[in-house]
Amino acid sequence: MTEFPSRLDAPANALRTISIPLLRGSLGVVFVWFGALKVTGTTPVADLVARTVPWVDPGVFVFALGVVEVALGIALVVGRRLRWVALLVVLHLLGTFSTLVMQPSAAFQAGNPLLLTMTGEFVVKNLVLITAGLAIMSADAPVRQRVAQVDARRR
Repeated sequence: MTEFPSRLDAPANALRTISIPLLRGSLGVVFVWFGALKVTGTTPVADLVARTVPWVDPGVFVFALGVVEVALGIALVVGRRLRWVALLVVLHLLGTFSTLVMQPSAAFQAGNPLLLTMTGEFVVKNLVLITAGLAIMSADAPVRQRVAQVDARRR
């Protein structure tokens, strides 16, 4: 079956080439921004973070978390070792789900896991950011692997 060109092919191809860099940059900016708020002590989530890991000194932990977030954000923007950076981003974001376990009353209305509070929504939206990290990881496959995939599709 022959596939006919569409008027949307050119824009789709252009978007394909810029979507991952834009995703990487936007995720990097979010990480730098949120991390900087933690480093400067102006984050609105300091208490939430402190209550989620009560066995760690909150001042040290929130500051250290901010430093890590800023470093990950810069690494995303710079674009080096993206598979490793994106893996660390995904692992960090998975850690945010500990709030649902450690503080269910802050995440769910009346204990109902289907009724999220604002905090619960804040945490659950990280599913989208985790998916962004996975997309960045997969897009950073070695060139020979991408070439092999293109060759396989042509056969």
